Amino acid sequence: MDLEALYRDLHSHPELAFAELRTAGIVADHLTGFGLEVVTGIGGTGVVGILRNGDGPTVLLRADMDALPVREETGLEWASTQTVVDETGATVPVMHACGHDIHITCLLGAVEALADSRSEWSGTLVALFQPAEEHGGGAQVMVEDGLYEKVPTPDVVLGQHVTPLPSGMLGAHSGAAMAAVDTMEVTLHGRGGHGSRPETTIDPVVMAAATVLRLQTVVSREIAPQDTAVVTVGSLHAGSANNIIAPKATLGISMRSFSEEVRERVLGAVDRIVRAEAAASGAVEEPTVKFGERYPVTVNEPEATARVTAAFTSEFGEDRIFDPGAISGSEDVGNLATAAGVPLVYWMLGGGDPATVAAAMAAGTVDTDIPSNHSPYFAPLAQPTIDTGVRALVVAAREWLTEH
Repeated sequence: MDLEALYRDLHSHPELAFAELRTAGIVADHLTGFGLEVVTGIGGTGVVGILRNGDGPTVLLRADMDALPVREETGLEWASTQTVVDETGATVPVMHACGHDIHITCLLGAVEALADSRSEWSGTLVALFQPAEEHGGGAQVMVEDGLYEKVPTPDVVLGQHVTPLPSGMLGAHSGAAMAAVDTMEVTLHGRGGHGSRPETTIDPVVMAAATVLRLQTVVSREIAPQDTAVVTVGSLHAGSANNIIAPKATLGISMRSFSEEVRERVLGAVDRIVRAEAAASGAVEEPTVKFGERYPVTVNEPEATARVTAAFTSEFGEDRIFDPGAISGSEDVGNLATAAGVPLVYWMLGGGDPATVAAAMAAGTVDTDIPSNHSPYFAPLAQPTIDTGVRALVVAAREWLTEH
């Protein structure tokens, strides 16, 4: 299989959460071609391939499939020009701005390699291709759709995520590896009217502006310096014209934390501030709060993580293995392991150009010169990223699959 061609095709044809129909079809076709038993439609568009190869442990390898509503600016020949109508009815651009196309490609490559070498191991391989990691909590949706009634329950869950770190590097952090996330949409209710007569209105734009500024004090003034939390207002929507005071404003808020205590403190502070600013503005209606994605802390089981790290060191050499530390980004892969009651190991896969990353690190300009995940300029190197990712999945899986 030409993995680079597959990657370019997937990159050119991204699909949003729960709409990964083309992607799921490609995945199912390849899994069938490798001789796997294939189950489709789990959690909507989820696809699972099962390779039963005698007695032994069951290993689940996971990749996510969805893209983001981002307009691509990479300039690649295979850059996405796709637009779709999203769930709100708006036409939006779509891009694999988080590297899920790399994840799909690597997992398919690993499945092919394991299928071709089945005479060397025994056990059961479960290759899970998940919808809606970015929006919709696809892992939990698959679980609630009877995932482990339809496919074998694993003894371990393994996966990886591409990052801007140098291509060819690998690293897993033991324990709390990625933050919990709580997202909410808050609607502040004012009273609309003419822009020339603000005294007859309750201005939700002012209310929203005050709320945004006040929310910046949650981490700086309510969370201890030794703890970690993030509060981000990622969207603010209000009004339709410059001479109309709107009746409402909507904020999109994302919160990250690494412990339940800090998580509850942040959630409580955000809720208090939102309601207090509404009251201070004279709002006649309480804010409306609607929660979105709520993923727990991604926890790498220490013993299993040490086992994978040792295998990576033996395969790739010590100079290519690193500990990325705890990452403030979030993932829902842990729900697959929690539902099965088994260990999780989730590692970072470097995808950045090594020379460019090294130069930026030397100049202290990584934040400005190296596009991060979700950036319209995020474009992992195809190689050696794909080769490393395939080998990493195979090596990690073989740590559990019984040798013949």
